Amino acid sequence: MQEISVWLAAARLRTLPLSVSGIIVGNGIAYLEGSFSWAIFIFALLTTITFQVLSNFANDYGDGVKGTDNENRLGPKRVLQQGLITRAAFKRGIQLTTVVSMLFTLILIYLAFGIADWRKALFFIALGLTSIIAAIKYTVGDTAYGYYALGDVFVFLFFGGVSVLGSYYLQTQTFDMLLILPAACIGMLSTAVLNLNNLRDMDNDQLSNKLTVPLLLGFDKGRIYQVILIVSAFILSSIYAFLKAESMLAFLFIFLFFPLGKHLLRVANSKGGKSLDPELKVVALSTFFFALVFLLGLYLD
Repeated sequence: MQEISVWLAAARLRTLPLSVSGIIVGNGIAYLEGSFSWAIFIFALLTTITFQVLSNFANDYGDGVKGTDNENRLGPKRVLQQGLITRAAFKRGIQLTTVVSMLFTLILIYLAFGIADWRKALFFIALGLTSIIAAIKYTVGDTAYGYYALGDVFVFLFFGGVSVLGSYYLQTQTFDMLLILPAACIGMLSTAVLNLNNLRDMDNDQLSNKLTVPLLLGFDKGRIYQVILIVSAFILSSIYAFLKAESMLAFLFIFLFFPLGKHLLRVANSKGGKSLDPELKVVALSTFFFALVFLLGLYLD
């Protein structure tokens, strides 16, 4: 029982609502347009969740091996850092999660395209493999892109573009240019969570030679970057609602930006470090509930 709790801690279940926000938006819009399969939706969720767990395992392992997770780290202590799981066991866990995530990916693709439409299937298989590699290579290996200030780019692309546009296409097999707006919105809010994490860990990341966007920009400009991400998300989602709306109900999601506005005020007054820790939960949960309320407004509209 204790071993299960350790693996659950390594899986970081609190990160899962953020990871499925894009899936909810993409599938939800497909549902509103009358093209929806519950089986595709469920396996899209399972695939995304296993990708996120894989990323969390790899992050714990990669930062632990490199020594980035050490006594100076301000966030929660990681599993490998505490010696609760051996490196060999962690490797096996990563390998098993990779196999499970690829299995879910193949089932999802089969449900969407069957066997006949093999070109589309091959494209999404390649996309699935890319997602797996990206999840692992964030902190694992000598060329881990999370150590070269590229984490923001990948979070924006995969949590926003791939998640929203990909899940919508799996349901409808069509591409809607307007969906780039909510996709970018979810991508920016997800990137804001990563930026917060990096703002908090700036001192330790610098000592560990982990280059992040806040280290490139500096703390003050890193906070301005946080404002740009969240304000841009608000603008893009508002443009989409304006183009789609038949009534003001489509703008119901605006209420979710009030806690984010308060969050920005707290970040503006913060001196960094531990004081930013509670803000991670605020932005992550706000993104998840934004996805739900955004769809509710479109449905009521």
